[in-house]
Amino acid sequence: MKYDVIIGCEVHVQLLTRSKAFCSCPNNFGGAPNSRVCPRCLGLPGSLPVPNRDMISSAIKAGLALHCKIAELTKFDRKNYMYPDLPKAYQISQFDMPVCAGGYLEVTADGQSRKIGIIRVHMEEDAGKNIHAQGGLNMSYVDYNRAGTPLLEIVSEPDIRSAEEAVNYVQSLREIMRFLDVSDCNMEEGSLRCDANINLWIYEDEKRFATPIVEVKNMNSFKAMKSALEYEAERQLDEWREKHLTLQAVGKTTRGWNDDRGETVLQRMKEEAADYRYFPEPDIKPISISQNLIKQIKQSIPELPEQKRGRFVQDYGIAQEAAEALTQSKALCDYFEEAARGYQEPKRIANWILSEVKKLLNEKQMSIEQFPVPARQVTELLRIVDAGTISGKIAKDVFAEMAASRKSAAELVETKGLAQISDTGELEDVVEKIIRENPSTVADFKAGKQKALQHLMGQIMNATKGKANPQVTIRLIKAKISGN
Repeated sequence: MKYDVIIGCEVHVQLLTRSKAFCSCPNNFGGAPNSRVCPRCLGLPGSLPVPNRDMISSAIKAGLALHCKIAELTKFDRKNYMYPDLPKAYQISQFDMPVCAGGYLEVTADGQSRKIGIIRVHMEEDAGKNIHAQGGLNMSYVDYNRAGTPLLEIVSEPDIRSAEEAVNYVQSLREIMRFLDVSDCNMEEGSLRCDANINLWIYEDEKRFATPIVEVKNMNSFKAMKSALEYEAERQLDEWREKHLTLQAVGKTTRGWNDDRGETVLQRMKEEAADYRYFPEPDIKPISISQNLIKQIKQSIPELPEQKRGRFVQDYGIAQEAAEALTQSKALCDYFEEAARGYQEPKRIANWILSEVKKLLNEKQMSIEQFPVPARQVTELLRIVDAGTISGKIAKDVFAEMAASRKSAAELVETKGLAQISDTGELEDVVEKIIRENPSTVADFKAGKQKALQHLMGQIMNATKGKANPQVTIRLIKAKISGN
């Protein structure tokens, strides 16, 4: 059966403003329940919302990075629905006059790059958080600390054609938002959340049929997102084979992803705009955005991930795969460039960061911002290796010690006596002893077996505790065996 998967994403991004969207309460994650609330974010009678200027600036910055047109005039609207985690019984959002519209994002999947259209980027406030069955009790609680947190909702066109492409799209959005420093996009803390609308176009009898659109929620990781969309595509295909249900007949539904069971579960019929009874927010005037402000914000946009990747490949001569790994965060990019500055072999710096630095970051469960070894000390360590003072193998142990002790490479090499033995006179006795003790290995080497040389080298390294200079040692072995 011929069919296409049609996906559009609605991504919610919490902004890194100091205060909430329409009040002065601190915009922080966590804290004692209901400790960061006020009459404004709770919507108590007599309180009036005041838009956060930084929220508006962040929205414009995000829109510009996504090639959107910025509205000269925008406004806020009330989106009405009754949920316990929404203290006002409505959400201040944007309906027909969003701050940004008509953009796109280039995404690569299956080796091909495509533009995913972005319908709009609009501002709104977050809801609180429901906490169910807390402490084993059959009760529910609501924490309103999150209520009023400023959000951007980024709505794509239904241009995405696979679960993999959807994941890559959201990952690319996360990279851009982090580089712009408008959000930390931490999925574990809920500062990046994605809902996806998915259906199929089925081609039968020279006609195209659209299956009912499903909005999939509760996708709390990229792995869950990929699994949920792949499952839902298969479920809709099976449903078509059994019932031939169409979008016109059924409309839209909302299903939640159950990660434990590996399936989507029906939650409700999808609300439409009319169900929310949108109307202009009466307590906030429409906002005019000047071209001068847009110009100022545009000038503040840093080099974005895709641009950095291209420059890293061209200027530093590293592979595309390495460039993609290094541009996962702005801090990691800065760490690499600081370490590579003035060093003749940036590829070695890149390889060291992607192997040894990443290894320690994973082991210690920390970010590059928390890493105790400054970038310039990576450069210093590799220069010590280049000088032949220590081997590459010992350098790895030194680096781990640098991270644990916060001491420099030079200090550790000196205090621990780790410098390589490069003096031929000092190495000669060890080499002669190993050759005398391994006559059969020597015979194998004379017969042209290269593994014999590795065996001899291994024993010499054990005898010198890894300090023998490999190049000097190899020359000595060959000279002694040949009788020169």
